[in-house]
Amino acid sequence: MTSNDMFWGLLFLFQTAFGTMGNSFLLGLYTIISFTGPRLRHIDLLLFHLAFVNNLVLLSKGIPQTMADLGLSNFLDDVGCKLVLYFHRVARGLSLCTTCFLSGFQAISLSPRSSKLAEIKAKIPKFIVPFCFLCWTFHLMLYWFILLNIKASTRMKNITERDNLIYCSVPIGVSFNVARYVFIFSLLDVLCIGIMLTTSGYMVFFLYRHHQKVQYIHGNNLTSSSSPETRATQTILLLVSMFLSFYSLNSILTLCMRLGKLISWLVHLNVFLAACFPACSPFVLIVSDSQIRKRALTLWDRI
Repeated sequence: MTSNDMFWGLLFLFQTAFGTMGNSFLLGLYTIISFTGPRLRHIDLLLFHLAFVNNLVLLSKGIPQTMADLGLSNFLDDVGCKLVLYFHRVARGLSLCTTCFLSGFQAISLSPRSSKLAEIKAKIPKFIVPFCFLCWTFHLMLYWFILLNIKASTRMKNITERDNLIYCSVPIGVSFNVARYVFIFSLLDVLCIGIMLTTSGYMVFFLYRHHQKVQYIHGNNLTSSSSPETRATQTILLLVSMFLSFYSLNSILTLCMRLGKLISWLVHLNVFLAACFPACSPFVLIVSDSQIRKRALTLWDRI
């Protein structure tokens, strides 16, 4: 184990522990509130689901990556590699889907009652739980091919015919069926990104109009506190912006790795960037969402 491996191993350990702690805090907070009150907001159900899948992303990638970099080799067999990468891909897809739905949900919630979205606005809270179940079913079925193509690194005899993921390997020469599935979920990623960009643009426009209206009513020299709806919108925009930033960097780096030579530090950096959103998002929510802070303080006072 080199000093470089030690550095990356400790970095992944800190990132995984840091992110898991934040997501677990949100999961515990929402669970306690659901049993003791007050009543959860509709958006809290999506935030609970986001925290859960983000925890799964961190644990399924951070733990094996940390163990490999800290010198524990050959700790996963073929079955272990298949399961770890399968659940990581499923959780990553669910994180993207949930963030997309969160952005769309908030954009529809902002729409005026007189708009064409008024009917959808009234019904969309009923679709949150079915949406989560549908997403789980869809992604569990979509990534089945991973269970057929992933192998432990020690089982790959020819190093030139694999894409090394430090502790597992993926054959580069994939079949047509696998390539077709990769193309399908790439299109789904593009669709979700497009929805997030569109809804984010709408929310930015809404906040700008709201700011102009407040200035007109109160005058340029007076300020008014933001409404809960506005603060929630700003929080979702921050989450979506952070997701898109890390996703873009991760995608660009992945493309560079595919087109060029596979370098160890690029693999590590790519893994680190992919885990940045799951690790940072709970703390963005805790800091920017006043409702979460108030509920946490209320529960603390009760204790």
